[in-house]
Order: sequence, then structure tokens, then C-alpha cells
Amino acid sequence: MAISIPGKVVVFDYGEVISRTPAPGAQAELAALAGTDLATLQEAWLRHRHELDHGTLGVVEYWQTMARELGTEWGIRRIHELWARDFASWFTLEPETGDLIGELHDGGTRIALLSNAGFDYGDPFRFWPLGSLMERVFVSAELGLLKPDPEIYRRVMDELGVGPSGTVFVDNKAENVDAAAALGITAHHFTGAPGLRTFLEGLAEAAA
Repeated sequence: MAISIPGKVVVFDYGEVISRTPAPGAQAELAALAGTDLATLQEAWLRHRHELDHGTLGVVEYWQTMARELGTEWGIRRIHELWARDFASWFTLEPETGDLIGELHDGGTRIALLSNAGFDYGDPFRFWPLGSLMERVFVSAELGLLKPDPEIYRRVMDELGVGPSGTVFVDNKAENVDAAAALGITAHHFTGAPGLRTFLEGLAEAAA
């Protein structure tokens, strides 16, 4: 099946839209490797994530900062192990979203990615299989901007050569969706792949 939405670029968020939320078991394994409990690790993981995703904190610095706040110290080997475990946990595909991206591509619809993520995600997003279907991949750390800053949407639209009327944006966070919609972008709050399919097929029908 192909989904054709001519004259539009569908811009996808990544985490918990294309990828599934990391499984509790994976998070528990990460906490055990870090030598702490899951709740404490999750708080530490989130505390400086915006700085990492903004590009103002490097990957190694991020884990070193986390270690200090947990009252410990990690050498580069342990940092690499923690990073690798965390990184891999975000690459479990949401199957139907993957199908939808393939169907959009088959229909000739332009597709792009906009993710709040650190520098380490840029090339993997570009070179993993789904990245081959995307016209552009935008990573917040590389732009020095974070969703829901309106400027990040303007930058993406400028680089894609479209205006708000030519942009469709999909994200699982309401604040990011609302910020896009405030610019006149057609935006969808992702709560599951079936709802996204209904939304995209509706746009395709309206454009037919």
C-alpha cells in the first residue's frame, strides 16, 4: 500500500514514535551496570539530557556529570558500556510506524526526521535502513536548537524549502506538537501507530 500526500513533507520525531520506549528490562540492566537503582538512574539520566540534546554537553561529559551526581566515578570503558547499552535501547522499531514510513515513500511523499538528540545520533539516523527513505535528518544538537523552540521548526522548513502549509509534523510530546501547530504546521500528537495511520490516510484522501 502507498500513501501519497503531494506537496507536503512529513517530518517525524524519533523517540517513542519511530522507536519504542526502552523496555523496563533494558533500563534495569543499565541501572545495574551504573551501580544504582532504576529510579535514581532515571532522574540522573534526565537531569542533563536537554544539555546533551542541545549540543552544549558532549557524550562523555554527560556520563561523567551523571557519575559525579551519583557520587561515583566511571572510566572511559564503563562510560562506553553505559552509552552503548543506553544507545541500543532506543533502536527497537515501532513496527507499524516503520510500515507507514515505507508506504509514504512508496507513494512519493517527502519524508524527514527531526529529533531532540545528541551528536551521537546524527549519522546512525542517516545511515540506518529507514534513513535511506528520508530526504533529510535533523538532530537538535547539530542545530543548536531544541523542540519546542519555534526556531527549530523554521530552520527545518527553510532547509526543506517548504512553508507551514507544506509541512506535516508528528511527535509524541504535546508541547512539541502545539509549538508546530502555532506556526501553521499540520501537526499530529502521536499516541499510537493506528491513530497515525488514520491521520496520514486522511491527509492522502484530502489531497486526492
